[in-house]
Formats: sequence, structure tokens, C-alpha cells
Amino acid sequence: MASNRLLDDFARLVTDATGAAQGVRREVETAVRTQIERLLRDMDVATREEVEVLRDMVASLARENEALAARVATLEGQAPPAPVPPVAGN
Repeated sequence: MASNRLLDDFARLVTDATGAAQGVRREVETAVRTQIERLLRDMDVATREEVEVLRDMVASLARENEALAARVATLEGQAPPAPVPPVAGN
């Protein structure tokens, strides 16, 4: 019976140590994440969403520019210019 109690105590100790280690890991992850977010905020780095919005705006403006160039060419009696290849990443 003493060995069962010893094993139970050891198992409880290991379980407690594992829980404590996981708690420390979560605290470290939170601290690192907070520091990285603050660093990125201080560096004024664009977010993924901001970059995607700008990419969409550039693509839209490129299409509009092609349409306007074709219209100007038509109004001037010339053949429309060759279309500009799309921006990489689209």
C-alpha cells in the first residue's frame, strides 16, 4: 500500500509540475506577444488588411487608367495603347 501512495504522490507532483510549466509557458508567450505587438506598433508597420486594401486600390486604379488611356486614344483618333500587364500578386 505504501508504494501505491508513493506513486500517487509522485503522479500528483508530476501533474502539478506540468500545470505550473504550462502556466509559465502561457505567461511567457503572452509577454513576448505583447512586446512584439508594441514593437510593430511603434515601427508603424502596415497590417495585412491595410496592404490588401492598397493592393486592391492599385489594381482598380490601373484598370481605370487603362480605360482612360483608351478613351483618350479614341478621342484623339489613335489606336488604343496596349494594355499594361497586371501587377504581380493578383
